[in-house]
Amino acid sequence: MHGKSLSFFRSLSSQLLLLTILFVMIVEVFVYVPSLAQFRKNYLDQRLAAAQIAILSLEEADDEGLSHMLEQELLEVAEIQAVIVVSEEARELALSSTLPESVSGPYDMRDPGLVELTKDAFMTLKRKGEGSIQIQGEPINPRYQSIQVVLSEQPLYMAMVDFSKSIFLSSLIISFFTGVLIYVSILFLTVRPTKRITTNLTAFERRPEAKGNILKGSGRKNEIGLLEDQISHMQNEIQGALRQKNHLANLGLAVSKINHDLRNILSTAQLSVDFLARKKSSLPEQKTLDRLYRAVDRAVKLCERTLKYGRAEEPAPNKKNFALVDLLMDACHGLHMDSYENIDLKMEIPEGYTVYADKEQVYRILTNLCRNAVEAMDQKGTLTISAEPAKGGQQKIRVADTGPGIPDSFRETLFVPFVGTSKLGGSGLGLAIAHGLAQAHGGDLVLEKSNSSGTVFCISLPTQKG
Repeated sequence: MHGKSLSFFRSLSSQLLLLTILFVMIVEVFVYVPSLAQFRKNYLDQRLAAAQIAILSLEEADDEGLSHMLEQELLEVAEIQAVIVVSEEARELALSSTLPESVSGPYDMRDPGLVELTKDAFMTLKRKGEGSIQIQGEPINPRYQSIQVVLSEQPLYMAMVDFSKSIFLSSLIISFFTGVLIYVSILFLTVRPTKRITTNLTAFERRPEAKGNILKGSGRKNEIGLLEDQISHMQNEIQGALRQKNHLANLGLAVSKINHDLRNILSTAQLSVDFLARKKSSLPEQKTLDRLYRAVDRAVKLCERTLKYGRAEEPAPNKKNFALVDLLMDACHGLHMDSYENIDLKMEIPEGYTVYADKEQVYRILTNLCRNAVEAMDQKGTLTISAEPAKGGQQKIRVADTGPGIPDSFRETLFVPFVGTSKLGGSGLGLAIAHGLAQAHGGDLVLEKSNSSGTVFCISLPTQKG
């Protein structure tokens, strides 16, 4: 993400402004069409009403009728060219001036439909007011069946053009002010908060470790406020991960330096143990020296692997079949389980039970779990290690203790380095290492149960493919 300022016409608010104006104009088109048809109908209805008044004037005159001059004045006031009345007996020209050669129509104004009115209105616009039209309406005098009026279409056309201009101008004004109001609303409700978030994300990208770059919530109760809270939470998690990463990097450098010297010390110890092992000694002493030699050898190899890989990554498991009981006995001796008088050790392993895995890595998994169990029970209780026959391509080994259980607050981060521990002075690495080794085998390590009666961890490892 790079901080770029958008031009006005490319900004979200301006696009919404233009879209609002466009949509209002589109709506006005749908309003304009029936309005124009209704305007034409009203105009023609007025001409019919004026013609009705002219006929009434004619009926009130004496037998001599109206003078030609008065007749023309009536027609001019009514803006018509002729009036025709239709009765049962005949069709009579009541009033007239110079009649046009051709007349469009007749258009029946007594009960027209909207579609018909709309069509006739656009025909008037198409003709541009050239020529005359004939319309037909309901007469006031009951002795007439209908009244027909002939009039020039030019005044009607000009009135419709003026009406259209008025509608267009009012639509433009309405759409503009509506767009401006929406623009201002969106500017304060959406655009400015979004710009603030964007600016913050840009600054956070440049310096994610800076505490001042964490987005502060505005306290809004809408979607913007929810987005701010989520971004702030995400940024805090990223900063926490960066701090942990830096901590691990510094720790890795320190461990590499320590391992370098520790390997030399352990190599010397290994030579000394080897020298003692070659001397004649009693059987118990010889067994103790053998276990000591294997323990020192494991420590030397662990130091070498750490130095070789330069970080806490493990090599790929070197899988082989081995007896689980032998490995458990070795692990228990390494932990000096026989020295804990108040720990009752139970091994519920089927006879001849074998595991297909990296022996040294499974040894580390079991020693980490057993050491944690002994510490959790405060060196008093029952430690049970059990295994069940392979099922579904997986074999499971369980390590159970009778300790007080793991607090709920630590369960979500149980396998996170430097976090997943409730022990005072604990590093939180033991379970993280065991979990990583189990997953490297294609299996898993899970907390199966933990309450006031004890804790059970389950190691699942894939069986050897046939």
